[in-house]
Amino acid sequence: MKEIRVALVGLGGRGVYGWLPILQSLRGYRVVAICDRIEALHERALLRLRDPREVRAYVRYEDVLADPDVDAVALTVRCREQGAMAAQALEAGKHVHCEVPAAHSIEDCWRIVLAQERSGKVYQLAEQTRYWGFVEAWRKLVAEGRLGHITFCEGQYFHYYVGQNFQDPRTGRFFHPGELAAHPEAQPTWLNEMPPIHYLPHELSPLLKILDDRVVQVVAMSTRAPSYAHPELNVPDMQVALMKTEKDAILRLAVSFAQPHPEANYHWYHVMGTKGALEWKRAERDLPRMWLADHEMHDMAEVDWRYERADAPAEARGTGHGDADYYVHAAFRDAVLYGKPLEFDVYRAMDTAAPAILAAESIARGSAPLAVPDFRPSAARPKGQAPAPAGRGE
Repeated sequence: MKEIRVALVGLGGRGVYGWLPILQSLRGYRVVAICDRIEALHERALLRLRDPREVRAYVRYEDVLADPDVDAVALTVRCREQGAMAAQALEAGKHVHCEVPAAHSIEDCWRIVLAQERSGKVYQLAEQTRYWGFVEAWRKLVAEGRLGHITFCEGQYFHYYVGQNFQDPRTGRFFHPGELAAHPEAQPTWLNEMPPIHYLPHELSPLLKILDDRVVQVVAMSTRAPSYAHPELNVPDMQVALMKTEKDAILRLAVSFAQPHPEANYHWYHVMGTKGALEWKRAERDLPRMWLADHEMHDMAEVDWRYERADAPAEARGTGHGDADYYVHAAFRDAVLYGKPLEFDVYRAMDTAAPAILAAESIARGSAPLAVPDFRPSAARPKGQAPAPAGRGE
């Protein structure tokens, strides 16, 4: 195989304006199909294709999976069935490159893992924040023991993102809650139901990479739904999880989509160990900070770490999310075409998805602590074999 014949499924803004340009510019990809259940969205995607005559447009996802000319599915959908759709593609013999979140249920997490193991196809969650420059710098500091034993980490994703909770099912146009009175045709989207904490991979993935660790237990709390900031939204303003890792660190992670927040700095991270601490900037005018106990430092010192990597190739520049979008697409390409092992494989993807799903389940159970399953094969679960019910996090 010299190129990946890919179908882009989900023609919202992220798919059309984020993924489509990279899939057409990065060597090794050829877009052969597009798909969205809202047919009105096909036109804007077709207008951005180099040669739309060579691209098939589908309304039904099943038709994409039945297309023998499709090698891989690029999933940029936002729906409760996202995990099942990824598993369906693997079961149909397609490679899968999927936007965050990976899934919205533990059952779908297991279905993805088993489908990948049984098919041998490549599955990658396109979680780009783990490729940021400062994440790599922090990972090296932790691996070298400069911070001692890591005891506490924090991450938060506060993205004031209320404009896509309602949609015209015919045209695909989104509406802000303040526009609902004038648009009775608008219907709630999955974002108007999704627990915000399900979107934790953007914070949990880089932290687990920095620590080289996985979560084993989670407990969470939430403000009530509907939103205080926007009562039209059937979601809480804030959800917060506490997690325990295998290496005995405690993580505090928080997510909000409805609470007003500055338009920049959606992400914030903090890593503390027995010999030092690292902290990401709080505002655009700030700089990240570091303190090392054994370096005669009396306070946190500013360090010019950035999202953008200092070693980024020219083709990464401007690809989005601090150039990190390039790395997820390059890694998927190299795995499919050249057999290069994925650093962020299906098991690490589920390490980020499952704790978020179980955090929401903890909230539903009155903040009960829940164990997080390890999705890797073991003596108790050979590769390709479904786990016993207790292994599903139930």
